[in-house]
Amino acid sequence: MARYTGPTTRISRRFGTFILGSGKAFERRSYPPGVHGAKLRRKVSEYAVGLNEKQKLRYIYGLLERQFRRVFEIAKRERGVTGERFLQLLETRLDSTIYLLGLAKSRAAARQFVNHGHIRVNAHKVDIASYNVQPGDEIEVKNTPASRQLATRCLEESRIRNVPGWLTMNAETFKAIVVRLPTRDEMGQNINEQLIVEFYSRF
Repeated sequence: MARYTGPTTRISRRFGTFILGSGKAFERRSYPPGVHGAKLRRKVSEYAVGLNEKQKLRYIYGLLERQFRRVFEIAKRERGVTGERFLQLLETRLDSTIYLLGLAKSRAAARQFVNHGHIRVNAHKVDIASYNVQPGDEIEVKNTPASRQLATRCLEESRIRNVPGWLTMNAETFKAIVVRLPTRDEMGQNINEQLIVEFYSRF
């Protein structure tokens, strides 16, 4: 499974918002990484603005460029607003959905949770993190002590996180329902997806 394995807090510092790594480390040094990061004042081109927005979203979901671009191409072919549909495809990935339900601390942990076979969708085992859930799908943690213990621990740690309105979660039965697709105001508030669409339209 291809994934980013480099420095993590450095990514958050690069984009000026917490994405990966240690939140406390980012708070201590929220300026860009590098020897001159604290003093760096750089004129940013239009191309660089689009690239940064694309890279920021890519790191949020933990995808490599090839995977990320493939999702964008799917969104471009489908009906509707390309940018919004792109975000929907990212947000409804099974690993992202597991994270939003509070069953994992991060999207990276959620991906591992899915890949290790702890999740069932509509009573069938699904261990593909990129699987896109659909309205009406029932997501359930596998009924084994190991799977349920992991899920319980994560649910207790993520109580402060609210489950978005397009999902419902029953913590007692470890079951969730996809009520509908997420709307734009339920996804990536600090992301300008139009910049990403414009960036890819250059190629």
